[in-house]
Amino acid sequence: MFDVELIRLTKRFGDVVAVDDISLQINQGEFCFLLGPSGCGKTTTLRIIGGLENLTAGIVKIKGEDVTNKPPEARDTATVFQSWALFPHKTIFENLAFGLKMRKKSRKEISDKTYAYLELVNLAGFENRYPAQLSGGQKQRVALARALVVEPAVLLLDEPLSALDLKLRQQMRFEIRRIQKNIQITTIFVTHDQTEALTMADRIVIMNAGRIEQIGTPNDIYYHPKSKFTSDFIGETNFLNGRVKCLQEDEVMVDLSEGSRIKALVANNALSSGNVMIGIRPEHIALRRQKPQSANNVLAGRLIDVTFMGATRRFHIEFGKEIIAVDSVGAAEHSTKYSQGENIYLEFEPKNCLVLPS
Repeated sequence: MFDVELIRLTKRFGDVVAVDDISLQINQGEFCFLLGPSGCGKTTTLRIIGGLENLTAGIVKIKGEDVTNKPPEARDTATVFQSWALFPHKTIFENLAFGLKMRKKSRKEISDKTYAYLELVNLAGFENRYPAQLSGGQKQRVALARALVVEPAVLLLDEPLSALDLKLRQQMRFEIRRIQKNIQITTIFVTHDQTEALTMADRIVIMNAGRIEQIGTPNDIYYHPKSKFTSDFIGETNFLNGRVKCLQEDEVMVDLSEGSRIKALVANNALSSGNVMIGIRPEHIALRRQKPQSANNVLAGRLIDVTFMGATRRFHIEFGKEIIAVDSVGAAEHSTKYSQGENIYLEFEPKNCLVLPS
């Protein structure tokens, strides 16, 4: 039995299809991310699970129970919103205790659980303060504790870190991940931030135009994308058009539009012939001044510019009509001086070539 099961969900707003016939199963204790650009349907899907949005069609099950037609208060879920939605006139203790009071818990249970969850989110000693007296990160922890204190079966997080600055977002990613694993609560996290998903998720659901594009672990999604959309949305990718020339076991020879031939590993036999698109991530390409004599792929290009990015340098290489981005990391590479307009070679392994539908 899954903690959350979505069966052929559809949601229309007039003529607009926000969620288009999606199905998804989420396991007990799983940290699942709904990831995609604005307007892809991820927040609408989360609101449907929490009962905040009515369905056009489909079924929602929580812990095996059909809750499709049940209101939010009758579902075993709790939601943390982007705006935190704390009660400004209540103390932190009163904010956490509110949900327990609504459930008519005893005074002792309210006190015990409230202090326990303040301890969990590292806010012990803050119970008598008001939200206005807290930092953004502390407010986020209060909102998280308030959702957790009622001990729901499923925690729903709707872009909870988007209002924080970069440094604080990085800290809170670690905190939320720590808390989620500590209490093993099934969690669905909505975001458009790929870094959040890659660093925190057990499994990522990529959404695009109301549909599910791909589901997998962060490693699978990053290294084995099944479409150009996924490859381009998660990280950065250089795309080159080509045509499969021949198939040799699990390798294909691809003639690129620019006239070069490269080798690539085939993960999908349906792409072992005809027109394809080759994806190569910037960090998988090495720069060479001399043409390497190796079994790897080698392309000849011309250096357009170099951008300093802290630990990384980004090179833009002209290859035919295409511009290829290359990311270089490491002190040795940083000490090498390159000149604009210099002829240069790009080397990359066949296993790092993604063969995608054209």
